[in-house]
Amino acid sequence: MKRTEQLTKLKQTQEWDVIVIGGGASGLGTALDAASRGYKTVLVEAVDFAKGTSSRSTKLVHGGVRYLEQGNIPLVQEALKERGLLAQNAGHLVKNQSFVIPNYNWWGGYFYTIGLTVYDLLAGRLSLGRSKYISKEKTLALLPTVEPKNLTSGVVYQDGQFDDSRLAINIAQTAVEEGACLLNYFKVVNLLKDDHNQVTGVQAIDHETGIKYDIKGKAVINATGVFTNAIMKLNDTVYKKYIVPSQGIHLVFDSSFLPGDQALMIPKTSDGRVLFAVPWHNKIVIGTTDTLIKKHSLEPIALEAEIEFILETAQRFLTKKPTRADVLSVFAGLRPLAAPKEEGKSTKEVSRSHKIIVSETGLITITGGKWTTYRRIAEDIIDKAIAVHRLPKKKCKTEQLSIHGNIKTDSAARANHLYIYGTDIPKIAELHNTEPELKEKLHPYYDYTMAEVAWSIRYEMARTIDDVLARRVRLLFLDARAAISCCEKVAQLLAKELGHDEKWIQRQIAEFKHLANGFLLSDFHEKQT
Repeated sequence: MKRTEQLTKLKQTQEWDVIVIGGGASGLGTALDAASRGYKTVLVEAVDFAKGTSSRSTKLVHGGVRYLEQGNIPLVQEALKERGLLAQNAGHLVKNQSFVIPNYNWWGGYFYTIGLTVYDLLAGRLSLGRSKYISKEKTLALLPTVEPKNLTSGVVYQDGQFDDSRLAINIAQTAVEEGACLLNYFKVVNLLKDDHNQVTGVQAIDHETGIKYDIKGKAVINATGVFTNAIMKLNDTVYKKYIVPSQGIHLVFDSSFLPGDQALMIPKTSDGRVLFAVPWHNKIVIGTTDTLIKKHSLEPIALEAEIEFILETAQRFLTKKPTRADVLSVFAGLRPLAAPKEEGKSTKEVSRSHKIIVSETGLITITGGKWTTYRRIAEDIIDKAIAVHRLPKKKCKTEQLSIHGNIKTDSAARANHLYIYGTDIPKIAELHNTEPELKEKLHPYYDYTMAEVAWSIRYEMARTIDDVLARRVRLLFLDARAAISCCEKVAQLLAKELGHDEKWIQRQIAEFKHLANGFLLSDFHEKQT
């Protein structure tokens, strides 16, 4: 997956069957679905793949226990089926994760055991394992740092856990292998329309060269997530809100706060939200919050109230009490929820299921949805494009389509931090042999090497320090200070590989340090005060 080759492909094609705007989960999934059916497909992303919401999830592939409680059985069933398919098609990135719910009242054990047994049954043959009621002693054995006071029992259930932006990159690679043209740092600035006000393509600007391209196509898909309203402004004469952004934040801690392989799930916090503490790349990710916000941004900042909420809740349920000083990284993500008909609805009431909107201009827009159901969303979008734009009918092929890197990995294989590369692992090991200087570690405390940086630049279209350290190698999300300390060597290698000068290097370092400060709790707090 090389940007120069993708640019050549773009210039050689006069008209596309499908143009996708947006390189997050829904957009990439749509490009893969279209290309695998044999449609000429191009995707343009204004920044980097999965730069927004799709790299900032709770790292769970799940049916949604909360939606089960709300009685939204169809959404849960759909998500559980997709969870199973994702575990089959991207086995290197999706793993079966045990979750423990600690119960602090006598009825909790029975209530959650019954509910989660229904959850397992809804998964059918794609179930990841049976839920079971466990004693207080067994709960403490599985969660050594959980608060023992008033603990009565526990419930264990199985769900999926994954690496979100790595999956995005692998879906992008698979789409390219299926013949799609994908370009990052390519921003849509206008929609092309004919005399009948029908969308016939997009005008996009290549951020790296400043050159504008008119890209013509039969079906244009708006999969821009929280930026949906901006594309709709180019499309509509009357402005209307199509999505409302909801912010969720996560705090990352050392694994000593929740040792072992189990994840912790608190189904009802003080304000009724669900809280997860999930093991991820030898750290613990604790989140998430759910706050409706007025403004959206590419780098959303965690609100003080959200930070306090997660810290207070974690302190209530853990014997090793996490404090601000223990936070290695804080990241915020925006969920593009389909706008409710009535103003002022809480985020818990706003639908999580996806919605496809077909405008009078023929533009097809996707709102809502979540990572787990990205494949099904893409299938629905392309089916809709076939119907609306009379594309030749072709069946969806993604149910059984293996994602780039797919290989079944067990816990032993995951001991090697390179497991996220799946079938590409030998190629990275080969870089160590052919270019020994790439064996150098990115940071003394972490196993990542410069070979992974080189790999991301050469074969995964990484163009900036942020692309490398946030979404290819996940160091910024795991330990912001460590990411800052090794950003200079990453900039040097980027410049060498992509032909940039010293001025570019210095600008990149300054930009990354500014961005990374938003992932640091202490610096963030100083900015607030």
